[in-house]
Amino acid sequence: MNLEQQLNAITGRAYGKSISACTHVQLYAGILQLVRERAAQAPAITGNKKVYYISMEFLIGKLLSNNLINLGIYDELKEILADNGKSLTEIENIEPEPSLGNGGLGRLAACFLDSIATLGLPGDGIGLNYHFGLFRQVFKDHLQRAERNEWIEKHSWLKETGTRFEVAFGDKKVTSVLYDIDVIGYENGVNKLHLFDLESVDESLVKKGIEFDKKAVDRNLTLFLYPDDSDEAGNLLRIYQEYFMVSNGAQLILKEMKEKNQDLHRMNEYVAIQINDTHPTMVIPELIRILTEQEGFTMDEAIDVVSRTCAYTNHTILAEALEKWPLAYIEEVVPQLVPVIKELDARVAKQYKDEKVQIIDKDKKVHMAHIDIHYGYSVNGVAAIHTDILKETELNAFYKLYPEKFNNKTNGITFRRWLLSCNHELAEFLTKTIGDGFKKDAGELEKLLERIDDQAVLDGIYEIKQAKKAELAAYIKEKEGVTLDVNSIFDIQVKRLHEYKRQQMNALYIIHKYLEIKGGKKPSTPLTFLFGAKAAPAYVIAQYIIHLLLVLSEIVNNDPDVSPYMKVVMVENYNVSYAEKLIPACDISEQISLASKEASGTGNMKFMLNGAVTIGTSDGANVEIHELVGDDNIYIFGEKSDTVIGHYAKKDYVSKDYYDKSPVIKEAVDFIVGPQAMKIGHKENLERLHKELLNKDWFMTLLDLEDYIAAKDRAFADYEDRQKWKRMMLVNIAKAGFFSSDRTIMEYNRDIWKL
Repeated sequence: MNLEQQLNAITGRAYGKSISACTHVQLYAGILQLVRERAAQAPAITGNKKVYYISMEFLIGKLLSNNLINLGIYDELKEILADNGKSLTEIENIEPEPSLGNGGLGRLAACFLDSIATLGLPGDGIGLNYHFGLFRQVFKDHLQRAERNEWIEKHSWLKETGTRFEVAFGDKKVTSVLYDIDVIGYENGVNKLHLFDLESVDESLVKKGIEFDKKAVDRNLTLFLYPDDSDEAGNLLRIYQEYFMVSNGAQLILKEMKEKNQDLHRMNEYVAIQINDTHPTMVIPELIRILTEQEGFTMDEAIDVVSRTCAYTNHTILAEALEKWPLAYIEEVVPQLVPVIKELDARVAKQYKDEKVQIIDKDKKVHMAHIDIHYGYSVNGVAAIHTDILKETELNAFYKLYPEKFNNKTNGITFRRWLLSCNHELAEFLTKTIGDGFKKDAGELEKLLERIDDQAVLDGIYEIKQAKKAELAAYIKEKEGVTLDVNSIFDIQVKRLHEYKRQQMNALYIIHKYLEIKGGKKPSTPLTFLFGAKAAPAYVIAQYIIHLLLVLSEIVNNDPDVSPYMKVVMVENYNVSYAEKLIPACDISEQISLASKEASGTGNMKFMLNGAVTIGTSDGANVEIHELVGDDNIYIFGEKSDTVIGHYAKKDYVSKDYYDKSPVIKEAVDFIVGPQAMKIGHKENLERLHKELLNKDWFMTLLDLEDYIAAKDRAFADYEDRQKWKRMMLVNIAKAGFFSSDRTIMEYNRDIWKL
């Protein structure tokens, strides 16, 4: 049966209609079923050894387009639908975005699952099936409000498997239910994303916004990702969630091993468990507990085999992001794990006297990363500079003990989604120009460099960028009600809202530029500044930064002297779907975190792949982008990581000094509490943000501000030489191949999993 006949058969069974007679909503359900049937025909990926990638987040985005591409039927289906008077694009818009992640950590996990399947490696994801995810962001009165983000519908990618496990907590037992989502490799077989839900979950617990009873654990466990942890109940709920995930994961892994008659004593020969950040750490003591209590292992045997099975990925240099839980909390939530954790701690304490490497510290806090490092066989950072910082400073005490465990795996992105799916025009143009080899081997993008003097190629790339800007402008007009100039420079910063990512520095540049234009200094080409970000509900400074950006957009966009030359837009409810529209349209990619604070970043890679030029610090993967594209094709500014680490060590950074000695900095910072901002914004929020910048500025915004202004002005000036800019775009695309997640996963497999 060909594709058209198969889809007609599906719609006929479901609705008694042919393709042409169906609504787009009916066709969406029909195509979902079509993909399921095709995926069921594809081979499940099997092998002697399997990796389980455990992560609190999988930011998978909409799956329809990606799955059609990976099955090799996207173009054919698009044509069939068009012949029947239907639009695949409109059908794709019907799909809700799964709300299963927040930022780069979760998006990386999604890219990795795609690459694992594409490379034909046996590997499944293990996570939780959040009903409302992080939250849906709405802006009201220039403030972020959080609403529940409903996404699970009757027709969805989730398949209930019938698998259930019991999970015991200190004072209760709950039952899980397992849902699977197919992970379809590009022109390859199928793996699974296993998502555990709570059988007794109760959506009616959620009242106003995202408020719910945090203590009703047997009804709330899978409602939200990262519930507000600013109180004890929130902290305990995080531990309940994490244990629920790893207990289910451990039970599933052991069940699958037994079904294959694999010897649990040789678990490491059959299984690799990748712990994505510290959230899944409890899988280590949980496996040890099950093996000793239920499978007849001695403590030595269990610790030995689990330590040779589990590997840990560190995603952060921020000390506060390395989880430390009070032992008392763990005793309350999962008392059965406490004897194991104490045993693991005692073994470390007996062998090593250094306080820095203990699992339970003198304040009776359990350091999750320390469990991962002592009782796992691999510790990896996610960019070259990040791994070096871990070895030299943050985890130096551990590096001295276990140098052989430490390795770097620079992050990557899947080109199927971030080029083939979100930028069909560029993918087609590249295929015509250099062939389609890059779809499987991203290194082939380098062939583009041979065409750097070919005017037709340079013009083609530029014209696609302009078309993508026009598409984005139309979307933003519809969604945000703001009219953008498609001939302006699109300068974009989209990522989680965090002080270390320094959206506040970009805001200060906008203030500086606004005041320049008011003073008569107008840019040659108009400027459009686009932001997208959610701030954690309990992270008040991040909320204030969003408030400032919304206030600035009101001031700038409504000022008749300035708005013809500059616009500011903060898009509402930034997510993967919005990213897929923003990234292809970007001219300048903002990667301005404080050097030494961003582990890697992956947005920087997506922008580069789509022909944007980076302005950034020497931080995370920016360092490797810089090495690849060279000084002439990137704008690097700011202090280096060694200098920044030195300031923290000596505690000698005083933001007020920079404010006092620079009229430019003073003018921009004081605008936050000036009459224009105060007229629109909330006095308390703006004053507290102003005070934060002057008296604390923990992520050193003012340290780099003048250098940032100079670098950004240089980039805008260079844009005037379109020929030069087109060449820069081409070089960035050509050099993006290194950042394919296929390359990253090959390295994980070669060095860590050995599947």
